[in-house]
Amino acid sequence: MKIKEFIKKNIPPAAAVLIILALICGIIKIAAVCSVPFAEYFNGRVSPIFRSVFAHISSVFPFSVAETFIIAMIPLAVVFFVYCIRVSAKNGTLIRQIFRVVAVICFIFSTFVLNYSTGYNTRTLDEKLGIDAKTPTSDELYTACAMAAINLYDIEEDVLVDKSGATVMPYSFFELSDKLNAAYDSLYEKYDFLTPLHTGIKRIALSKPLTYTHMSGFYTFFTGEANVNVNYPDFVTVFTAAHEMAHQRGIAREDEANYVAFLACIGSEDDYIRYCGYTNILEYLGSALADLDYERFSSQVYAFFPTVTKNEFAAYAKAFEPYRDNIAASVSSAANDAYLKSQGVSEGEKSYGLVVDLASAYFNKLLEDTTYKK
Repeated sequence: MKIKEFIKKNIPPAAAVLIILALICGIIKIAAVCSVPFAEYFNGRVSPIFRSVFAHISSVFPFSVAETFIIAMIPLAVVFFVYCIRVSAKNGTLIRQIFRVVAVICFIFSTFVLNYSTGYNTRTLDEKLGIDAKTPTSDELYTACAMAAINLYDIEEDVLVDKSGATVMPYSFFELSDKLNAAYDSLYEKYDFLTPLHTGIKRIALSKPLTYTHMSGFYTFFTGEANVNVNYPDFVTVFTAAHEMAHQRGIAREDEANYVAFLACIGSEDDYIRYCGYTNILEYLGSALADLDYERFSSQVYAFFPTVTKNEFAAYAKAFEPYRDNIAASVSSAANDAYLKSQGVSEGEKSYGLVVDLASAYFNKLLEDTTYKK
């Protein structure tokens, strides 16, 4: 059979277009891996167009389109499989059905490259910011923890607390979306590598079951949505929302998304969002110091934490206990680790904690600048 006849008989036109698009996107990804300047240009100039279009289309729906798709994926796959078997048995077009499946895979791959993937190949955030994000010493971590805690003392009286000791977000989830968009507006003026975008965050309907995977949220490149697990405590929910919004704005690496989320939160005009920024970063910094020098952390640093923060962490630990150890978490962690490593993030899941390097450099530089001015 001639090639033209084979294509005409077995490859639907739409599938052919998607396959060609995937090949083009494959070339784009290779170019991004080989050339940082190209990755910078594509992630900063081309991808924002696609991210914005996808995000605004999905924002029409009040629910998470991505979650709905994932939930429906298994039954749809079964229906499609049965359909393929029946059609193929009837008129012998199994190859044509296979190409339809290939086309779907090509679409997902193409949206990944066009919307998001080249962000992994850009310069690191510390290079863009011109900061020295090296592994911090015990003294540097101590300083960073102290400065984060001092900022919390300034706003702890303005934070609402429930009977468990956990803080309470004083507004709705939709109001949070508006406040975080406003917080990001202030960052666009300072950091040109962030692409302006105004779109809402999405609540995950199956948040409680998802908590067993230890996922507090996820960004879906094929819908452009920032999805947030609302079963976590409010202080985590706020920070997670800011983290996923950083992904929407072109920050692919996890530690960098954490750091940008921190900058957005502490730059907010809202007291509770600032509280969430400092509390989450203090958790990262404190854990790093405890791993490095537990005696110093317990005797010199933890005692200095504001009471509201200590109670927050205690309430969080108690609430999270039922979800701590399970198979779903192990599988999810392994899958996410493999995905991150496939994108050139050699640290895998550990990369989330690399925000400590950036945050420590931030606080120590802030102290240095303040001391110098005095």
